[in-house]
Amino acid sequence: MYKKSIVVLALMASVGIAQAAADADVELSFNPYKNGVPTFPGLTAGVVVNQSNADQFKEALDEAQYQAVKNGWTEMTVGATTAFEVDTHYVEATRANVGKAALGEKNGEIVGYVAGRPFPEEPSIEDPRAGEKVAWNYKYGINWGDGAAIYPFYWKYRNLESGQVERTIKFNFHFLNFKHRVQHDPVPEILPNPSELFRGIYVKVLAPQDLKDTQLLIQRYENDLKFDDAYLYLGFQRRVRRLATGQTTDAFLGADLMIEDFEGYNGRVSDMQWTYKGTKNILMPFYNHNDLSLTDEYKESDGYQYVDFGGQGGCYPNITWQLRKVYVLEAVPVNKGHPISKRVFHIDAQFYTINRTLIYDRKGELWKSWTIGKSHPDHHLPINKGTGIAIDDSFSIVDVQARHCTTGQFKGQVDPKLNPPSLFQVQNMRGSN
Repeated sequence: MYKKSIVVLALMASVGIAQAAADADVELSFNPYKNGVPTFPGLTAGVVVNQSNADQFKEALDEAQYQAVKNGWTEMTVGATTAFEVDTHYVEATRANVGKAALGEKNGEIVGYVAGRPFPEEPSIEDPRAGEKVAWNYKYGINWGDGAAIYPFYWKYRNLESGQVERTIKFNFHFLNFKHRVQHDPVPEILPNPSELFRGIYVKVLAPQDLKDTQLLIQRYENDLKFDDAYLYLGFQRRVRRLATGQTTDAFLGADLMIEDFEGYNGRVSDMQWTYKGTKNILMPFYNHNDLSLTDEYKESDGYQYVDFGGQGGCYPNITWQLRKVYVLEAVPVNKGHPISKRVFHIDAQFYTINRTLIYDRKGELWKSWTIGKSHPDHHLPINKGTGIAIDDSFSIVDVQARHCTTGQFKGQVDPKLNPPSLFQVQNMRGSN
């Protein structure tokens, strides 16, 4: 009896240690700056990184951003590193389900996942599948939360050399998670969901007239090994057509980004071979929207103003940059016919969002430099305050080979009312024009 009690106590102690370790992993994952923010010699808030001092701060920049600064194409004003508070519902879901998720035998398979961050432990370079775990943390991440809208969204096509704005497109973008919901009712899933969808993206063009009412619908399945369904409605044709799988890697409406580039990466885990390349501290496009010098180019009834752009060709956002902890992740397409050879993602360690991406052509040469700026929600629209969702707020994708860029100015709103489930059905596309 005594021996049995000793065994039980030992098991209880081991469980307690494991749980404490798991709690510590969750705490570190969501609060990477709890014990202090990263530093770099000479790099403090207010410093401007430019052509004259680019070499001094080279190790605090990714390769493409360093080159842009070195070329004199842009300057980077440093802001103080701030710990964005992550949505408490998502953090608690992670804590409640820690240790339940595991990778399956194949890339693109996951078992036991319920909600929150699947793999909150620090990735290890010694783990051959660490890259997949980081990719799953991104897929099941907090980007836009359970659902949000960019309402409206302005894209500009620009000549990098001359600065000429060739085209401006006004959109509405909508995002909705059907499963693994934690913040907005219904939780944990929108029902009925007979197709077992995980997520939907719906896009509608508002202007110019020749593209007006063009719509895009992407339906992503819970089963990552199942191809997405994507549909395009062209207003002038007045019909919905299903996109072939390969069309998600075409230039979207003539822009410098493809559908697969949306949100940083808009594909399946199973579409890529993932390699975790390590952890770095680099300047990332995180800031407080309301503290920036904004443009009054577009007039919103609530007085909202958008991020302004400058630099070479007007291709670079006028924002501040924070020195933040990132995970460097390399993604190589499984499909050998893919138009790129790889992407190198710089994933924010606190949010697991993709905010700096280097895209390489088939020859392995740098092709595009992709930036998505994030605003703290408490320094943005009132509806976003307290949501714990870092707000996508600006983007710039620069084709360094073609000397061209596409820029984006967001009015992001974490508002469930803007995203009814009916919006993400094919039937809606036929009747919404």
